[in-house]
Amino acid sequence: MMKNFFRKEPVLVIAAAAAVISCFFVLPDGRYAGYIDFKTLALLYCLMTVVAGLRDAGLFELLSRKLCMGAGNLRLLGLLLVLLCFFSSMLVTNDVALLTFVPFAIMVLAAVGQEKRMIFIIVLQTVAANLGSMLTPIGNPQNLYLYSHYGYSLTAFLRVIAPYWCLSLVLIAGLCVSFLPAVPVTFTTEEKYDASQGVGKPGIRSNTCGEAGGNMLKKDRLILYTILFAVCLLVVMRLLPWPVMLALTVAALAFFHRENLFKADFMLLLTFIAFFVFSGNLARISAVDRFLRTILEGRVYLTGVLASQAISNVPAALLLSGFTNQADALLLGVNIGGLGTPVASLASLISMKLYFRTPSARSGRYMLIFTVVNAAFLLVLSLVVYMAGGLGGI
Repeated sequence: MMKNFFRKEPVLVIAAAAAVISCFFVLPDGRYAGYIDFKTLALLYCLMTVVAGLRDAGLFELLSRKLCMGAGNLRLLGLLLVLLCFFSSMLVTNDVALLTFVPFAIMVLAAVGQEKRMIFIIVLQTVAANLGSMLTPIGNPQNLYLYSHYGYSLTAFLRVIAPYWCLSLVLIAGLCVSFLPAVPVTFTTEEKYDASQGVGKPGIRSNTCGEAGGNMLKKDRLILYTILFAVCLLVVMRLLPWPVMLALTVAALAFFHRENLFKADFMLLLTFIAFFVFSGNLARISAVDRFLRTILEGRVYLTGVLASQAISNVPAALLLSGFTNQADALLLGVNIGGLGTPVASLASLISMKLYFRTPSARSGRYMLIFTVVNAAFLLVLSLVVYMAGGLGGI
């Protein structure tokens, strides 16, 4: 059982072990409570449950079907599938975007007989979700934490991230246009293909698009979760106290949709808590504090990128933020550092697992294309960051 849990939640297990070990060097006391960023945890919980509700309402599936059924050729279809991940990830996080649109892409590409383009499009969807999500504080967990930790204003946050987000959009769209041919595609009307299980006949049911598609949308749920999402945004903009948001969200879910109270990723929340304890204790060990600050001095961006490759960008942000005030460099490092290895952003593992479940999956070819595309994006964006200068922590 423990072996299976470690395999499923390796980051949590390592973070918890590190937190426990650090407690032997800094014995638990009243200062431990100050380690925990309760606002970030509350926002993460509320956003995860609210986004789960929006998915249940059918909003994302209806949007994707209406857009993609209008594509007349493979180039436009691929571009739409990738940009759905890029833009949606800004609001619903990169992992939710991939959980929603990668299975849909697998289904659609099978329906139009373009399975040979599946790997390239899914890899680009993964890159798009990781880079598109960096524009907003709610796009991914590390942004939400760093936005709160460093006290960013929305304007200051966008000033740092927006240029690289725009460049990423151009590069991603350019790859789609350059490598996907404009061959005609025709959708079948056979039974729906279950991309997550690899069963069923590839096709798209005619009653899932157009006017009939509107039946998929649960309007009462959509209204409720849209209101709750707006409440979360008010907290992000510091217009509403986070305890009010938490109370409203829990009360609304308990009254209307009790099952959604438990749809948050509680393992991620526990991982945050473990890293809060670990980094908080490290900061109180003077020798370790001096060592880490010396390592980071003048190398915050590079350290953020490299740390992300090994432990993923969320833990890297949580760990390094306690030892540097160079917020802009760290923000860029852990966001762009989400490219590279599959571990660099745990969201990348989602799309990989979804593809590997398909009947004709070619894991070796997927890893090759994933590595080449991610390395190219990481190199180009890092060169631009370096040439831009102005960030003393690079």
